Amino acid sequence: MASGVMFILIPAGLGVVSCLFILFYVSFTSNFFIHSHQIHLTFNSTLNNSFVANPTIQTHTHVQFNGNHVNDNDVFHDRDAFVDNYEEMNRSLKIYVYPHLKDDPFSNLLLAVDFEPSGNYASESYFKKVLKMSHFITRDPSNADLFFLPFSIARLRHDPRVGINGIKDFIKSYIFNISHEYPYWNLTNGADHFYVACHSIGRFAMEKVVDVKINAIQVVCTSSYFVSAYIPHKDASLPQIWPRPGGNPNFAPYKRKKLGFFAGSLNSPVREKLLKWWGNDSDIFVHFGRLERSYTEEFLGSKFCLHVKGYEVNTARIVDAMFYGCVPVIIANHYDLPFADILDWKHFSVIVTTLDIPLLKKILQGITQQEYLVLQSNVLKVREHFQWHVSPIHFDAFYMVMYELWLRRSSLRLQ
Repeated sequence: MASGVMFILIPAGLGVVSCLFILFYVSFTSNFFIHSHQIHLTFNSTLNNSFVANPTIQTHTHVQFNGNHVNDNDVFHDRDAFVDNYEEMNRSLKIYVYPHLKDDPFSNLLLAVDFEPSGNYASESYFKKVLKMSHFITRDPSNADLFFLPFSIARLRHDPRVGINGIKDFIKSYIFNISHEYPYWNLTNGADHFYVACHSIGRFAMEKVVDVKINAIQVVCTSSYFVSAYIPHKDASLPQIWPRPGGNPNFAPYKRKKLGFFAGSLNSPVREKLLKWWGNDSDIFVHFGRLERSYTEEFLGSKFCLHVKGYEVNTARIVDAMFYGCVPVIIANHYDLPFADILDWKHFSVIVTTLDIPLLKKILQGITQQEYLVLQSNVLKVREHFQWHVSPIHFDAFYMVMYELWLRRSSLRLQ
């Protein structure tokens, strides 16, 4: 009898110990990866204590920290660490861009555009255009922290010589060429290289070059935890920004009479579910056809503006909402949100799982007026981080992407 009991208890005890070990391991490793940049901040910061006390920092571009850029702890995970390391990033980060001549037959796919980018995938072109003119560029690869692969996924897609079906082969040939003409790729197997892409076709483009997907830093708009093409913490989420003309609208919160607003194509099960539950609601306006009022008017007249997963987790609606001062409601499971290493999204957005779509109205109506005013005020504070400028402004989208690259470059050095 006793031996029978022991026969049962011993395996059970081992099982409990194993489960506890697994839980400890997952907890430890998750914290390590999520906060890996904080390890760098602790051991590699070269700034002294006088930096924080001095409101004006003299750098290559005279960074000003005495304005409204980073004056609110609520929207940042760690404001002080961000400010300290932003200065270090701005001072020291160097990037080498693989050179190409204007008479290269594929120069239109590799060089920065000579016009101001616009449209749904402008982020890709803006980054490359601004980077080219920035002080982060080095012509000496021995001084480079990172190497930029300058091909444009969006332009490859539309080039008749390549097209959607030829992108994978083009990328494969490009990596083959630079790895044979230059020594830098082979030194790290691409781990210190990165590319930028906003079109959804980008997540399929690397299928014939596994080293790019596994090793290189992918700065992409289609940043979903759910797809194997994107690796969180190694890769970075690029905000999809449709540039809007004019200054930031500032429509008073009390003038926003509509509880919620969404307009878009009916191109996903998530949007079908949204339509099923809220298509005829008088408080949440869900529209999949032609709008009676302008897009701008709907955003300005709504308290909450919905970003709902379509074909991909990303759309430009999140940044549109911020631009018009509307609190974003994010309904897109597994979305690695842009700048989530830096900004605390729960302080300026509402995140709802697709499972909770039937509860959407209850969730939004459960937010008190005071809580809404805080969210809306924080939206106005963070929206500058989601704007592009041909001549970049500190803490705008360009500099935020550079900071994300800085964090990943620092992780490479720790390894």
